[in-house]
Amino acid sequence: MALSGGVDSSVALALLKDQQCRVCAAYMKTWMNEEGIDVFGDCPWHQDIRDCRNVCENLGVEFEVVDFIEEYRKQIVEYLVEEYRRGRTPNPDVMCNRRMKFGKFLDFALSRGFDSVATGHYCQIRQNSDGSRDLEMGADPSKDQSYFLCMITQQQIQRASFPIGSLLKTQVRDVARMHCLPNSEKKDSQGICFLGKIKIQDFLGHYIPESGGDIINPQGKVLGRHKGLFNYTIGQRKGIGVPSNADNKRYVVVAKDFKNNALVIDFDSPNAPNLYSKSALVNGINWINKSLERPEKIFVRVRYRDDLTRALFTPLGNGCARIDFDEPQRAIAPGQVVAMHSPDQTTVLGGAFFQ
Repeated sequence: MALSGGVDSSVALALLKDQQCRVCAAYMKTWMNEEGIDVFGDCPWHQDIRDCRNVCENLGVEFEVVDFIEEYRKQIVEYLVEEYRRGRTPNPDVMCNRRMKFGKFLDFALSRGFDSVATGHYCQIRQNSDGSRDLEMGADPSKDQSYFLCMITQQQIQRASFPIGSLLKTQVRDVARMHCLPNSEKKDSQGICFLGKIKIQDFLGHYIPESGGDIINPQGKVLGRHKGLFNYTIGQRKGIGVPSNADNKRYVVVAKDFKNNALVIDFDSPNAPNLYSKSALVNGINWINKSLERPEKIFVRVRYRDDLTRALFTPLGNGCARIDFDEPQRAIAPGQVVAMHSPDQTTVLGGAFFQ
C-alpha cells in the first residue's frame, strides 16, 4: 500500500486488511522532503509519516519509509523544471503515477515478493473476459481521479488496486471513523504532489533564472512588465500585474513570445486570440488497453477539473492525433495532459500531451 498519511490511502489500507489480504504499507520519501530550502517554508512530510505510523499501528500493519529521493529528482522534478523552462505546462501528478507509484514503487514491491500496489485514488478497474483491464472513473464524481491515471499502461494496471474507487468521499470518512483511524478528520492535501504548501512560482524561481520582459497586448502595445515567462500559463487571469481597464474588463494570458521574451495578454472573452480552440494536435499517446485506429467520436477531459467534452479523435500515426472539439476549449497549453474517454464516458482509454 502506497500510504501518504491522508485519510484516503489509510482507508484503502483498512479495506485491504478487512479483506484478509497480505498487505504492508510504505511511505515514499521524495526529493522535496530532503531539500530543506528555507524559501519553501514548512513541508508537512514529518507529520505525514507520523500519521502513517499511527494508522499502521492501529491496523496492525507493517510500515516502512522507502527512499526514492534520487529517482524522484530524475523522473519528476527534472521533468517539471525542464517543461516550464521550455514554456510548456507539465502535469507532475500524472507523471508521478506513471513513473513513480506504478513505476519505481511497483518495481520495488515486486522485488519484495508482492503482487500489486494499492493507492488511495478515486478510480476503479474493470476486469475483462480476455484478461485485460480497463480504467474506470471513480464512483464519486466530485472526487474522481481517473484523469491522473490516464498515462498508466496495461502492464501497470494489471498490478494496480484502487480499494476506495467504489466509495463516495463521505463513505470514506465513515469507514475511517469506524476503524478509529487517527487521521479520520485530516484535511485533504492540495497542490502538486511533492510541493505541498509551496507555491510553484517559488519553486521554479529557485531553478530557472528570472528574466523579466514586456507584457504586451496582441497589437504589440506595452502594458507592463513580467517576472519571467515561466511564472505564467495560458488562460491565467490572476497575478498578471496589469489592472483591469476602465470598463472593468479583465486581462488574460493568451500567448508567450519567447523570441522577444514578451507575455501577450488580452481582454478575457471568446474573441481573445488563441484563448479558445476548436481543435488541437496531441502526441505521446498512451493507450491503457485498446488503441483507436480510425477516426471516432469520444469524450476528452482537457484538465482535471474540466467537464468531459465530446470530440472527434483522428489518429495521424507515430503516436500523434488531431482532436476536434464539439465545443471550443479554453486555454489549451503545450505539454498539458488530455485524458481520452470512451463514448459512454466511463472508461479512460488513455492520455496524450497537447503539442
